[in-house]
Amino acid sequence: MRRIGLVLLVLVLAGCGTQAPAATSDGVLAFAGKLIDGEPFDGATLKGKPALLWFWAPWCATCAGQASSVQEMQQTYGDRLGVLGIAGMGSNAEMHEFVSDLEIPDVRALDDEAGVVWRKFGITQQSTYVLLDRSGTIVTNGYLDSVDLPAKVKAVVG
Repeated sequence: MRRIGLVLLVLVLAGCGTQAPAATSDGVLAFAGKLIDGEPFDGATLKGKPALLWFWAPWCATCAGQASSVQEMQQTYGDRLGVLGIAGMGSNAEMHEFVSDLEIPDVRALDDEAGVVWRKFGITQQSTYVLLDRSGTIVTNGYLDSVDLPAKVKAVVG
């Protein structure tokens, strides 16, 4: 029994645990940082419309598979949806390479190498989506496949 508990603890610490519960707060978009190109970014700029936050890592094969879907959400919904990739668990050079190799130039990418924004949202694994409605309420926090992502986004964008 102890062995099972230890295995579960290791899995949770390794990023195989559950996501933080959905939350509402005026401060949910109260974060700032720099995009991978060094440009300052303020999360408050996403307020007032639905937002899709995509937490990814540059070495993550699942994230690479999702990149085109996130790019498609940006192109489909344009200025009706705020889309932000939040890159972690890698260097800035690796983040640039990921964006370039996967050809996702329309998706703004925040460099969160230090994990500040990941911790704010309770992210324990990549790839995770956090989808917020117009009021800033988190409506989805977790993994979405290529069918669920467009359906969930369409539901909040309207």
